[in-house]
Formats: sequence, structure tokens, C-alpha cells
Amino acid sequence: MKIMFVSLGCDKNLVDTEVMLGQLLERGYEFTDDEEQADIVVVNTCCFINDAKEESINTLLEMAELKKGGHLKALLAAGCLAERYREEIQKEIPQVDAILGTMAIDAVADAVEEVLAGRGRNHYRDLSVTPVYGRKRVVTTGGHYAYLKIAEGCDKHCTYCIIPKVRGKYRSIPMESLIKEAGELAEGGVRELILVAQETTLYGKDLYGRKSLPLLLRKLAAIEGIYWIRILYCYPEEIDDELIETIKSEDKICNYLDIPIQHSSDEILKRMGRRTAEKHLREVVQHLRQEIPDICLRTTLITGFPGETENDHEKLLCFVEEMEFERLGVFTYSQEEDTPAAVMEGQVEEEVKESRREELMELQQEIAFEKAGDMVGRVLTVMVEGKMPDEDAYVARTYRDAPGVDGYLFINTTANLMTGDFVKVLVTGSNEYDLIGEIYHEFTE
Repeated sequence: MKIMFVSLGCDKNLVDTEVMLGQLLERGYEFTDDEEQADIVVVNTCCFINDAKEESINTLLEMAELKKGGHLKALLAAGCLAERYREEIQKEIPQVDAILGTMAIDAVADAVEEVLAGRGRNHYRDLSVTPVYGRKRVVTTGGHYAYLKIAEGCDKHCTYCIIPKVRGKYRSIPMESLIKEAGELAEGGVRELILVAQETTLYGKDLYGRKSLPLLLRKLAAIEGIYWIRILYCYPEEIDDELIETIKSEDKICNYLDIPIQHSSDEILKRMGRRTAEKHLREVVQHLRQEIPDICLRTTLITGFPGETENDHEKLLCFVEEMEFERLGVFTYSQEEDTPAAVMEGQVEEEVKESRREELMELQQEIAFEKAGDMVGRVLTVMVEGKMPDEDAYVARTYRDAPGVDGYLFINTTANLMTGDFVKVLVTGSNEYDLIGEIYHEFTE
């Protein structure tokens, strides 16, 4: 029996996929990425915004057509869309044999075997249960980096977000389990750990009575074989001096933070249910850059939120221009049912949302290109991602680049490098978001 997985959505969802793959591997199943060879398909779905929902639904429909043709023996749906729209999926896509809720990913092997035995059933658990952890994973990122999910759920309840309703309240994964998992990943060749959660900065408060991300980071940094640790999804109001000092003092922690701020207008932030204000956002950015001068800051924004006026948009443009974030992404507001924002007055037309998004991205493009040019002449330690086909060149990432969302550095060299190698590179040029360099000298440890 060969199983094909389709993993959609965020990196946190990818970790869930890797856990499910691990469960099935232990039961003796084989995997394929060819739908023509697959006997079973599991789609790990996303429903964070409308585009993600459409992608998930279209994927399920595509797989359902394969099952109609008699090729597939089983089709399962997992993840956030499956949790949120279980009844609709069963009604509209009857070819789906079983549904796994977000807290039931460790039941995937049982669910597959039940379907094959002709007694398929859905698996759900209360969203307040302890998240799945400590299970075998099949790393799908190439083996040199891996995501480490440190918590499940969220307590913030931003007015536009459905996550608390499909993932539950914030629950940290015990530190000893994370250290063990990170050690096993390192033994398997992982050299970069990327910490993810709906919010990483609150890690441990529910288990240990205080925010414990700094302690976790120090313990992870002590693991032999790990060279980089990258932190994503830090809410600005939770960034404190202890976290900053830990990043400064631990060489393995990348001087990189992903800080989703969503907007800068106080009125819009209030309507979003965010727990910060423009003045505080400015202070956080200033403080980070003062304490860690070479820090790379990534953020995300939502444009076209209900009630956003042209004045709010202009404020956001000024904020972006002044803050000069190294990395920035912009999403148009997605009107998600069952969220407070969906029924707010002042819904913005799609054309206006998109126009404002384009204006913000054009501004950010100028900032990013200029900052890339400023890197010329610097010597950076980079991680090799792979070789360019038919060229004496390699693709790499700097500490400023998270995989999949940021840029690359291209190394011109005839040297024989391997994926996962760390080398020192002199930056000799830039091309839009990306950098170009040559080997300065090999980095060995």
C-alpha cells in the first residue's frame, strides 16, 4: 500500500504532516508523490484565509475524482479545514472516507486501516486536550533544517482569526520533550531548527507559570550538531529584555525575528483585537535594533481590514517607510465566517484592498532592494541549500533568510559543496531580493 500526502498551509501544519508520516511508516506503509501510484491519499488542509480554503477544497475535489475513477482505495482529510467544516466535507465530498480533526493526527494509521477494512470513521478530540508530541517524524524539508513546533493553539483571539476555533487554547509542549525531539533531529542531520507556534513568545507560561522561551532557547543551543536556531511568530507585546539578551548571548540563535504586527493605525489595531499600539511597535523595533544592530526583522501586514480608511492606509505607508523592515509580507483582509471582523461595518471592497496591498509592496520592494545592496562587501556565514543545475553555482541562505519566505544567496564557485554545509561568503553583489557572493573561506566546526 502506497500513501501520498498533500500538505497545505503553514509550517505548523507541515509538522503535523511529518508526525502523521511517522505514524504510518511505523505501520509499514510506503510513500509516493505520484498520485497515479497512490493507493491512499491524505490531504492535510488549511482554512486560515479564503485562498487557503479554496486550495484545500480544490485539492480534495481533485483527489475525489481519482477515487471515482477507481484508482484510489482511500481518501482522508485532516487539518484545519477538516476540523472546521467536517459536516460540509462529508456532505459535499462523499468520496472522503474519513476525517481527522486537528487534535487527532496520531490516529491517522488507525483511520487508514479502518477505511481499508470497510469500517471508516472520523476521529476528533476536544480542542483543549494536550497536543500531540513526542512522536516519530519523517522530516520532509531535505534533512538539513526542520521546524520544531513548541506549542499548539492561541489565546489572543484577534477578531479576524479562526485559529482558536480550530486549534484550541494555547498549550505549550513540555520542554523535556522538545529537547529530546531536537536532539533526535540533530542526530538525523538537521543543522537548523526553526521554532514555530501560533505564537512562540508565550511559550511555557501555561506549564511553568512564566514565559520560558529564553530557557528553551538556551537548552536547544547546547545540543551538539545544531548550528542555527531561528524564531518565528513573536508577538511584539511579548518580546522582553530576557529574550533579547538570550538572542544576543547565544551564538547559535540567528539575529532574526518574525514579528507579525498586522497594522500600525491604533484604530485598526484596536478593531483587530491586537494588544499593542503604534507607539509601542516603534519602541519595540527601535529597542531590538539598538540591542542587536544586525538584526533582521520580518513582519506581516493586513490591508483592507473593515473600517480601514485612506488615512489609516497612509499611516501604514509612513510607518513602513520609517521602520524599514528587512522582510515584509502583505495580505489582503479575508472575511472569515464565525469571526467578529466578518460582521463589522465598513467592509472594504476587494479592488481597494488589492490596490493598497500593491502600494505597500511597491514601497517595501524599494526598501528591500536597497537593504540587499547594503550587504555588498560583508562576509556572512551561509547554509548551502543545493547546486544550480549545469552551473558552477550554489543556492544558499543567510541568517537573514527563513526558508520558503525570504531570499537566497547565490555562490559562484567550482568547489564541491553539500546541502547543509556552512561556508563563509563574501557578498559581491545583489539582484533584487537576492544576494550574490563568493567563498571567503570554508567554515568548519
